[in-house]
Amino acid sequence: MGQATAVATFACGCFWSKEYFFSKVPGVVATRVGYTGGHRSSPTYQEVCTKTTGHAEAVEVHFDTSKIRYEDLVRFFFEMHDPTIDRRDRGGQYRSAIFGHTPVQLTVARSLKAELEAKGYNVTTEIEPAKQFWQAEDRHQQYCRTRGFTPKSYHKDRWGHNV
Repeated sequence: MGQATAVATFACGCFWSKEYFFSKVPGVVATRVGYTGGHRSSPTYQEVCTKTTGHAEAVEVHFDTSKIRYEDLVRFFFEMHDPTIDRRDRGGQYRSAIFGHTPVQLTVARSLKAELEAKGYNVTTEIEPAKQFWQAEDRHQQYCRTRGFTPKSYHKDRWGHNV
């Protein structure tokens, strides 16, 4: 029986550390960093940094659906950064966003965002259908792992579980 995989795409700040954390999640089989959500084809890192392309730095996560649910990845996404900080006015490169690849993914993401808002969080995360994902330059892939760098984590359980 073959492995059933799916793709999820998230943006929430610098993609180097976010890729590192997603790659450590049990059930994640591959990650890559890139740019999405903008209007420029084949953007470079330098172009995205000008804040004129509309792209966010993002992580594409390939996961084994028999080992982890998409909902669990979205919950992890909301816990690994502070989604109440509005970074859209800085050109959007570091904005909080979920790019759903299916209607079910969009529904799950919207539901969890609404759950957090019902708890009083002012969530700025954008949720939109996935667009073209432009892979970042090779030097950005697995940046933390290849340089022996362990980033500091931000973790807050917004659902009331014991951490």
